Amino acid sequence: MSKQKEELEHRLKLRNIKLSDYEDIREIMISIYKNKGGAWTKEELRNQLRAFPEGQIGIEDNGKVVAAALSIVVDYNRFGDNHTYDQITGYGKFDTHDMEGDTLYGTDVFVSLEYRGMRLGRRLYDARKELCENLNLRSIIAGGRIPGYANYAEEMTPRKYIDLVKNKEIYDPVLSFQIANEFHVRKVITKYLPEDTDSRAYATLLEWINIYYEKDEKLIGNKKSIVRLGLVQWKMRRFSNVDDLMQQVEFFVDTVSGYKSDFCLLPEFFNAPLLAEFNDMDASEAIRNLAEYTDEIVSRMSDLAVSYNVNIIGGSMPEYDGKKLRNVSYLCRRDGTQDKQYKLHITPDEAAYWGLQGGNGINVFDTDAGRIGILICYDVEFPELGRILAEQEMDILFVPFWTDTKNAFLRVNTCAKSRAIENECYVAITGSVGNLPKVENMDIQYSQAAIYSPSDFSFPHDAVVAMASENEETIIVADVDLDLLTKQRKAGSVRNLEQRRLDLYSIQWKQKK
Repeated sequence: MSKQKEELEHRLKLRNIKLSDYEDIREIMISIYKNKGGAWTKEELRNQLRAFPEGQIGIEDNGKVVAAALSIVVDYNRFGDNHTYDQITGYGKFDTHDMEGDTLYGTDVFVSLEYRGMRLGRRLYDARKELCENLNLRSIIAGGRIPGYANYAEEMTPRKYIDLVKNKEIYDPVLSFQIANEFHVRKVITKYLPEDTDSRAYATLLEWINIYYEKDEKLIGNKKSIVRLGLVQWKMRRFSNVDDLMQQVEFFVDTVSGYKSDFCLLPEFFNAPLLAEFNDMDASEAIRNLAEYTDEIVSRMSDLAVSYNVNIIGGSMPEYDGKKLRNVSYLCRRDGTQDKQYKLHITPDEAAYWGLQGGNGINVFDTDAGRIGILICYDVEFPELGRILAEQEMDILFVPFWTDTKNAFLRVNTCAKSRAIENECYVAITGSVGNLPKVENMDIQYSQAAIYSPSDFSFPHDAVVAMASENEETIIVADVDLDLLTKQRKAGSVRNLEQRRLDLYSIQWKQKK
């Protein structure tokens, strides 16, 4: 390779700055800030390196620093939003740096004029974000110049100017870049840099929020990131009594627990085989008799949840209080507590054969492995319910179902996929297989259990985490990453929850809880 070609070849390297880089830094700062304060002194750089060497990041090209991002950690409550640059940097002493603080404060970012257009600023911002996440800091805050404002100062306020920059009606060389890098304007401040005549001494107070920030770090008991789901695709078979039924339930709970699952999901009406005991009755009377077993089954499932250390979503079972027959799914947590979710929408067939009625409430349930929702079968076909749960920060939606034919299954399955995408959550579905020849209205079953995710780069390419074989008794055990949901909601290719036009529409729950 010729010497001339070697001189033209870039060899970029991201690294921490050293005091020996001062002359390179001074050269860049003088070229950029010659009418705005010029370069820092060597002593000021020394102070910043002494205070927080890890926070001073540079990019070198063939050994010469050509760009840098400098920062300190501060206890932001000490300063509040109405601070100046001199105040928060300790007038160049950087004795305001506090490793017990909660905020990474950006003191400066600059790129050599010769290297503009190479997107080095983006690399530096990404490095800063990584540092903020690794240090478990709440956010990055910086005061930003608005040098383009000088051209509009006579015709509009700084706030109006900022709004137009946000909407890309005006380009500002600093603010436009910061907005593109996921910073939002917290407020407008004055006299931040009095010598900045281009910005008319105004500045934007910018913030990037660390979505992974954990306020109270605990050695044990932290919120789980990786959650393991166990889904039971249940085969309908004859059971002589509740003991026989619970023996089969325990077998599956034991199995998914053996894989250290956090949840075990059973299908809708998994206890339907016990209806055979009431074959001499009409369908509506038989299911009301079946409801008499529900309390015992729930109690025994709750014991299994504790003894096998797994949260059980007990499919669904009939509940009858002497006036209303309803379909209910029980959440039996492994800490011994319980909750329940009623089916809200009753199919025409369920109403005609059994006289089922819908419940009136919907909730997100806290567990030790995330916030979950439960929609029983037909309910998942109503998108409003999934959105109401998503607005309560649901992570995983569980859908126990019972379908007899493939077209009925496809309705549930297709809608479950949609709920995962539009609500940026995981959706786990399972049903029953086989047949019950002597049980009226429950004679045939069709199921293909699955776990669905949002559809973006962080998730499986087909948005399918796992899927069972059709119409075979089996289980699915798979992991889902809740941190990926946080990332999707804040930085996904599209952000269905964040970008809703709430100025135009909303979903309102009318029933008083």
